[in-house]
Amino acid sequence: MDIMDRIKDVVESHRVVIFMKGTPQFPQCGFSMRTVEALKACGAEFHHVDVLAEPDFRQNLPRYSEWPTFPQVFIDGELVGGCDIVLGMYQSGDLQRMTAGAAA
Repeated sequence: MDIMDRIKDVVESHRVVIFMKGTPQFPQCGFSMRTVEALKACGAEFHHVDVLAEPDFRQNLPRYSEWPTFPQVFIDGELVGGCDIVLGMYQSGDLQRMTAGAAA
């Protein structure tokens, strides 16, 4: 399977996905850590992909999403954004509303 098809499959197979550096239990950068904390604070169930362990994803996801940095959060197949956007959405309550159907 082509890497772009693999990325699309992950994005479309999970309601909420975070492409991050590290894992939710052991984030490898502060931006990934803060983004995971916001998702957890919403009570959202989410899938993660460690782009450090998946170099094909790390190299090609920015081309797929047209977003250059990590983490990247997708909800219902659409890119929401990175750390700053997700934190802003959390503070405004938008993230809670968007992830409401994905509660753990």
